[in-house]
Amino acid sequence: MATIRDVAKQAGVSVATVSRVLNSNGYVNNETKKKVDEAIRQLNYKPNAVARSLYKKTSKTIGLIVPDIVNPFFPELARAVEDTAHKKGYNVFFCNTDENVEKEEHYLEILLQKYVDGVIVASNTLTAEKVKELNIPVVSIDRKITAEIPTVVVKNKEGAQKATSYLKEIGCERIAHLRGPHHIDNANERADGYLEEVGSAPWFQSSYIADGNYVMKTAIQATVELLERHPEIDGIFAANDVMAIGAVKAAHRIGKMVPEELAIIGFDGISMAEATTPELTTIAQPIYDMGTAVTDLLVKLIEKKPVERTFLELKVELIERESTRKQNNNKGGREHGAKDHSSRQY
Repeated sequence: MATIRDVAKQAGVSVATVSRVLNSNGYVNNETKKKVDEAIRQLNYKPNAVARSLYKKTSKTIGLIVPDIVNPFFPELARAVEDTAHKKGYNVFFCNTDENVEKEEHYLEILLQKYVDGVIVASNTLTAEKVKELNIPVVSIDRKITAEIPTVVVKNKEGAQKATSYLKEIGCERIAHLRGPHHIDNANERADGYLEEVGSAPWFQSSYIADGNYVMKTAIQATVELLERHPEIDGIFAANDVMAIGAVKAAHRIGKMVPEELAIIGFDGISMAEATTPELTTIAQPIYDMGTAVTDLLVKLIEKKPVERTFLELKVELIERESTRKQNNNKGGREHGAKDHSSRQY
């Protein structure tokens, strides 16, 4: 493998001159620069990335830490982050923690060793103190850490209210909720939105809320138990699309027809929601916009550019599909929820 000394020898110049060409630092006349560039091409020289990052005080790389790569929301988010970072001249290190604190700390150490310029995190465990210790820009996506850390989220509570209200509008009279983990802010906000809509209803029982933990397998079992315990349930709001798909599978397993006997709505707007049978009605997050916004924010912080807002709360959108029946307040005359791709923004 060629070294910077080999390039200098081939071009007939000093190592310092090659360094100035590589780093665009200091004057080098055009003829000399051409000789160095030609030597680099002939020798297929690859500069040491770590050495250059130490010299330039930047590596043009960022880290992206997510809690669950199995959840389709995060790969879709990662795609937006990578696209945006690439356009801005940055590469992305992708890390999956599996909700494991030790893995998260391990990845943070590795990212620091790689001299990343900043980190995007979706974390339930990272503290403000830890972020301060990193001594590089950090932004949070999907989940809030503290008010001091720049964050991009969506209107979770409002979206949950709209999901539950929509189920009421189409005639559902007993609405259950598959909630996410209790230690995750957005899961609690979505549960709060559900309770705002039905918590004071005379029919409401706390046992209408089941823990799905944002996991399909868990949601299938939780839904089976819900429907066996409360056969009167005719609507389910699941706090993410993965659990909503699990609810559809559970209904099929016990012979409950969706949407004729049970309307189901999710939250996220992942692409998989259109591939299910029936297609899933959902409260869609602007996933790509979230990834773009959080990456823009991080790069501005890295490059010390002005940042107008450090907390972004984006709107969500109701997308009506086949897993909910068409709006009809006459319970006896419900129609099958045929495809309806109309949408409402909130």
